[in-house]
Amino acid sequence: MRLDHVSYAAGPDGLVQTAKQLGELLGQEFVDGGVHPRFGTRNYILPMRGGLYLEVVEALEHPASDKAPFGQAVKARSALGGGWIGFVIGVDDMTPIEERLGRKAVPGNRHLPDGRELHWQQIGINGLIADPQLPYFIKWETPELHPGNAGSDITLTCLEISGDPDRVKDYLGDELKERVDPWTGKPAENVNIEWVAEHGTPGLLAAQFVTPRGEVRI
Repeated sequence: MRLDHVSYAAGPDGLVQTAKQLGELLGQEFVDGGVHPRFGTRNYILPMRGGLYLEVVEALEHPASDKAPFGQAVKARSALGGGWIGFVIGVDDMTPIEERLGRKAVPGNRHLPDGRELHWQQIGINGLIADPQLPYFIKWETPELHPGNAGSDITLTCLEISGDPDRVKDYLGDELKERVDPWTGKPAENVNIEWVAEHGTPGLLAAQFVTPRGEVRI
């Protein structure tokens, strides 16, 4: 398993404006990622080095956003003013995760603006809602369309998480492996995790990036 992406909920100005503001901080524009019809959400994407990506997501005025756990998580974070939802772990085999969590993964899909469609399986959103320091898990069924494949000169260097590292390690059930950059075939930059405010409200508090403009913390 490996870090796949990080999710940020749109603020009161909406998805487009939130993505624009973050893009200005990072020095690169987000691209329209499309709609998640099963979850009642929509996102904008920023690819990063090493095959990772950052998504900004908003809940749509659609019944699915009230029923689907992911839609609920996005809507709840946006209601608090927006900000980090959490981090997502990519796996090649979902079966061990399903067995450990005692339930099946749910299918996800997203229609790209150019008509193509991404497919994946995900599990663990309810765990993230209950304990925001925890990630959820994703297995891509269309890895050739992975949002991080485009790459960029933005590097995610660190996640600042409030919580208990032992709790998260036990939940993962495995060690995070270093990503391989899909462009070079070499190990990607390592993303450090800093555990802060252990006794504070759990969750992803901030992320640190290196950009052509210098270091940025969001």
